[in-house]
Amino acid sequence: MSKYHSIIKYPSITEKNTALRTEQNKYVFEVALDAGKADIKEAVQKLFSVDVVAVNTMVVKGKKKRTGRSVGFRSDRKKAIVKIKAGQNIEKFGEV
Repeated sequence: MSKYHSIIKYPSITEKNTALRTEQNKYVFEVALDAGKADIKEAVQKLFSVDVVAVNTMVVKGKKKRTGRSVGFRSDRKKAIVKIKAGQNIEKFGEV
C-alpha cells in the first residue's frame, strides 16, 4: 500500500456529493486526520492522473452514541473536497 492510499481512505458517495461532482467538477474523499491540503492534492494527482485546482478540508466531529446505559463517541473524521480541472474526471469514482 502506497503512502497515497494511506492519505485517501475512500470516496464519499452521497446524493449531495454526486451533485457536486456533476455540476461543479468537485469530488469528496474521506482522508487521514493528519493529512494536509498539499498532501491530499499530491495524492489525488498521483492516484487518479488529474490536475487538481483547489482542495478544501473539514473535520467532522464524532457524534455521541448510546448503547443501553453506556455512552460512547464515534471517531472524528476528515473530509476533503477536491476540485479538478474542467474537462477531466475520475473514472473509478462510484460509476457502475
